[in-house]
Amino acid sequence: MKLTIVTDTYAPQLNGVARTLERLVTGLRERGHRVDVVRPAVLGAQEEGMEVMSFPLPGYEGIHVGFPTIARLLSRWHKERPDVVYVATETLLGFAAIHSARTLGIPVVTGYHTNFQQYLSYYHMPRLEPIAMAYLRYLHNLSARTYVPCEDVREALRGEGFDNLALLPKGVDTELFHPGKRDESLRREWGAGPEDPVAIYVGRIAAEKNLPLVIRAMESMGSLHPGFKGVLVGDGPKRADLASAYPAGIFVGPKFGEDVARYYASADIFIFASETETFGNVVLEAMASGLAVVAYNYAAARQHVSHGVNGFTAPFSNEEAFLECCAQALDIRRWADLRVAAREVAVGVCWDRVIDDFQASLLELVTAEPVDETELSTLPRE
Repeated sequence: MKLTIVTDTYAPQLNGVARTLERLVTGLRERGHRVDVVRPAVLGAQEEGMEVMSFPLPGYEGIHVGFPTIARLLSRWHKERPDVVYVATETLLGFAAIHSARTLGIPVVTGYHTNFQQYLSYYHMPRLEPIAMAYLRYLHNLSARTYVPCEDVREALRGEGFDNLALLPKGVDTELFHPGKRDESLRREWGAGPEDPVAIYVGRIAAEKNLPLVIRAMESMGSLHPGFKGVLVGDGPKRADLASAYPAGIFVGPKFGEDVARYYASADIFIFASETETFGNVVLEAMASGLAVVAYNYAAARQHVSHGVNGFTAPFSNEEAFLECCAQALDIRRWADLRVAAREVAVGVCWDRVIDDFQASLLELVTAEPVDETELSTLPRE
């Protein structure tokens, strides 16, 4: 099978979508499939495929959106036709890829990885949310199948009129993310002794991640335990503001690969207050690293965290309950078994099964009947 993935984000960017796509590409290639990636040139990814020009997303440093290169895609795919196209991001580049694939009668599927419409309220544009949802519904319903990471998202999108929804869960690399990566010298750099609790956040430093609540939690935990340290890994448009608001915090910037695995494992508690996730890969990465996770009870946390057994979950959007969960997690000596249980759950969530299911789903489409040409005439054309 020859698969083309179209995306505005890819490794080495530090986000869940980029890491998921990189793992899918690697896994499918290991199974003998040809996979190329259409992505913005600015990413600098050393990948087989096609690079496109892009422009920075206003108000969001470090995020670029690819230009809609319909003519280039049509020419490329006419000469070297993929068996199926997977559009992972819903930008103009993604729309251009769907248009081009359907024009050529190539099966096209999409992935719903990010609740972009919810981000608008964090960037002072809440009135655009219905327009954004209408666009997302229209775009995804053009595809043969839309892959979603968990049942929460599938049910929500069904209620919004999305069709042809299929589950594509997330996995975690439990060899990379491992408690054995714990580094006492790194903890000493943070000023933490062997018995001092360390809470960590890993991800974008951006408005939609609800980081003021993470800061409140870390400040509260610091008041309860004088040796407590709060570490924030990542970068984004809110980093300077948050560093100013929380001078006791240890802001270390983005980390990758073995480095980020070492940072996870050297902490004790993972704090994740986001309310906009479709899944939250970092929850599984923290659990694989043997951390006590504190998160709201939805998406990855609802699927994998059992409160008081292998982590802590608070009712969605209940800040006081969230802070209480952080206080419970602070008593790390009491929760040694909990951290072992977190690791055990993560070990059971393997990428191999996810990739096998994705492969089977794509092959089902590839071997199906060709697209009816009469359906293509309804598409707008340049």
